[in-house]
Amino acid sequence: MNLQTRFRRRNFLLATLLLGLASPLAAQQKTVAIPLADGFDYPIGKPDGKGYYVARGLRLREPLHFGEDWNGNGGGDTDMGDPVYATANGVVMFSYDVQVGWGNIVILRHAYRDPQTGLVRFCDSLYGHLLDRAVKVGQIVKKGQQIGRLGSNSGMYPAHLHFEIRHNLSTGMQRESVPRTMDNWADPRAFITKYRVLKRELKQQSTPIGTFTDYRGCKGL
Repeated sequence: MNLQTRFRRRNFLLATLLLGLASPLAAQQKTVAIPLADGFDYPIGKPDGKGYYVARGLRLREPLHFGEDWNGNGGGDTDMGDPVYATANGVVMFSYDVQVGWGNIVILRHAYRDPQTGLVRFCDSLYGHLLDRAVKVGQIVKKGQQIGRLGSNSGMYPAHLHFEIRHNLSTGMQRESVPRTMDNWADPRAFITKYRVLKRELKQQSTPIGTFTDYRGCKGL
């Protein structure tokens, strides 16, 4: 085989490889099809949070608090073990007991159509300090489906649900890596109020996965 033939063969193989990386099959390996959200409900006391109140809200300046803490009206641990529900249709991106200050964590990813722009957008919802988890990574869930039970991170805190909604899909468990702006974070109650009812669509939406890094050996979707 002469030098010119080898050169042509190398270019052919390189082009084939690049085409393969850009093919629909390769793209599908980084996405998953999920049902579009037909609205967002409260994660406890469904659908409207009845019987609960927000003890601490979103705060993007010191002292930081990236979401909302939901407590039962009875106070203390009276809400221990209460069901926690998926706020909307989605897919489980993360479901582990990461211990430390978190305990059991579930992160869901949602696709929804913004009624003002008509564009499909994505967000993640996080459910923290759970007593236990009822879903696994990669599982498709429906709005109102139970994903776990309200807990206290093994008694570290009075029982409550720590709930977040994020616009930035790279956040995962590394919250300090994301700028503290409303471009990246959502006020949960305001977000749910805004997108409480959305038009029901039958289509499945191709949704990005693999957007945030693993956490202490816990592999997300």
